[in-house]
Amino acid sequence: MIAVVGATGTGKSALSLDLAERLAAEGTPAEIVNADAMQLYRGMDIGTAKLRPEERRGIPHHLLDVLAPSEEASVAAYQTAARDTIDAIAGRGAIPILVGGSGLYVSSVVYDFRFPGTDAGIRARLEAELAERGPGALHARLSGLDPAAASGIGPHNGRRLVRALEVIEITGEPFGAGLPEEGATWRPTVTIGLRSERSVLVERLERRAAGMWRDGLLDEVAALRPAGLGVTASRAMGYALALAQLDGLLDVAAAIEQTAALTRRYARRQVGWFRRYAGTAWIDADDAHRVDRALAAMHGRAPIA
Repeated sequence: MIAVVGATGTGKSALSLDLAERLAAEGTPAEIVNADAMQLYRGMDIGTAKLRPEERRGIPHHLLDVLAPSEEASVAAYQTAARDTIDAIAGRGAIPILVGGSGLYVSSVVYDFRFPGTDAGIRARLEAELAERGPGALHARLSGLDPAAASGIGPHNGRRLVRALEVIEITGEPFGAGLPEEGATWRPTVTIGLRSERSVLVERLERRAAGMWRDGLLDEVAALRPAGLGVTASRAMGYALALAQLDGLLDVAAAIEQTAALTRRYARRQVGWFRRYAGTAWIDADDAHRVDRALAAMHGRAPIA
């Protein structure tokens, strides 16, 4: 299996397409498996930079558009679906290429992750506390119990804070939000990481945020809203700000500016997450030879000078 990882805006989708085409030219077909949590949702296309069918170059793509926006994504359910899909691809004699920037989703497939069960009573109590006191209080408690998990989740993601505290209470062990330096992989995997100079990435992300509105994000969100957006979907990058604009709480300039700022922070977290993947072959996003370098890493050849 190949895993293509990195921060948003580094060109993971384009590299995965190029890799699949080159592998096919070498005689081995490849298929792409989505590992972006928000691209699981049907109709959420512009804000997630989802490739349109005509942009996929005839290469099979999996786990796109499998959830309604009103549904809640589950990492555990995704892990099962992704691994079943990858097994099926390998069974056809093709190479699975796992592509995405959602760190926990990627890790759930690549590494030997096991998810603890849930407890309805504990979950209900924590969710009530979240509603009453806000995520800051839960984050403060988690910081005392598992500083690594608190740092990885951040103070605003109420859903994951609830889950972390639930797991700690059930198991009596740390939540383990941080990926170990090294860990057993589920199946042999070559991980290709795309990186970019911060100044270059920031400029790209600012253009991307403005482009989302130019390409019609507001209309996309307005069309999705009547059927309902769940907690996860409504918090997707740009979507929450588009909803605020539709409600008259923000003007377009503020919505774009805040989306760009949130995306920059998210990219920093992605960089920190994927940096811990041992053995990753890191390639500059703008390297003209990035496909050759990725293939060299896959085939175990010496890096290209």
